[in-house]
Amino acid sequence: MRAMTYDRFGGTEVLSGTRRPLPRVAPGEVLVRVRCAAVNPVDWKIMSGGLKDMIDTVFPVVPGWDVAGVVEQVGIDVPECAVGDEVIAYARKDHVHGGTFAEYVSVPVRCLAPRPAALSWEQSAGLPLAGLTAYQTLVRLGTGEGDTVLIHNAAGGVGSLAVQIARTLGARVIGTASPTNHDRLRELGAEPVAYGEGLVERVRAIAPQGADVVADFVGGVVDATVGALAEGGRHASVADPAVLERGGQWMWVRPSRADLSALAALADEGRLTVPVAEVFPLDRLAEAFALNQAGHTHGKIVVTP
Repeated sequence: MRAMTYDRFGGTEVLSGTRRPLPRVAPGEVLVRVRCAAVNPVDWKIMSGGLKDMIDTVFPVVPGWDVAGVVEQVGIDVPECAVGDEVIAYARKDHVHGGTFAEYVSVPVRCLAPRPAALSWEQSAGLPLAGLTAYQTLVRLGTGEGDTVLIHNAAGGVGSLAVQIARTLGARVIGTASPTNHDRLRELGAEPVAYGEGLVERVRAIAPQGADVVADFVGGVVDATVGALAEGGRHASVADPAVLERGGQWMWVRPSRADLSALAALADEGRLTVPVAEVFPLDRLAEAFALNQAGHTHGKIVVTP
């Protein structure tokens, strides 16, 4: 099969197009023919060696954890799936090796769910990692009806999904973003505030009691989080372990068939959408990574093999 791989840590220069054997399909796994795979910052951070002390790496690596595709083969003991099923997955395994930027990928059944019919293939590929990050953070914090939720980096890939999910949970949402993104946040159902100096005062001006829940999807905002938090409020960060010292939770997204199915259901109900910024062919993955690194896109970057 065609795949993009790297055999050493580095920047986009280490990526190359190669031919790889089809992945083996272990018990509890399926083989997915990739229709689309989405880029996430973790992909190039792993490639740079940024997580080498946390996750074992087996070279050569096919990067990528997000996928939307069709089940091509079913392993032993997988009653949940059949050949021809359209699925999405956050295809993270216990080590880094066989990822989604290829024509095929093997996926543990615990990582996948049926593809939402309301989304395109490109949108479907962009949902798993970002959607699960937002959903699991908000659910673990007990977000519910009547809560005021402050979302840091609300216009980002994870943040924009978190705004929509928090609204479906019945919460009022305040989102930080640059002024150029405020209209976009209003369209998603959030009350925008500018980030930076004076953030706590701006939040308190529209929510005097503070935020019941604060979700940090950018990092470096612990002081602002605590300052904006209501008495007895809950907070978490996916980017900053310093929250542990301030009574918060440090989150890392987990593969979950149940949670991914819940997100797909929200999409099919018309309550959750995934913006797509640009689509690249597989052999231009280095360009897709570079665009994601620049951080100026409004929506997911998707690759199609």
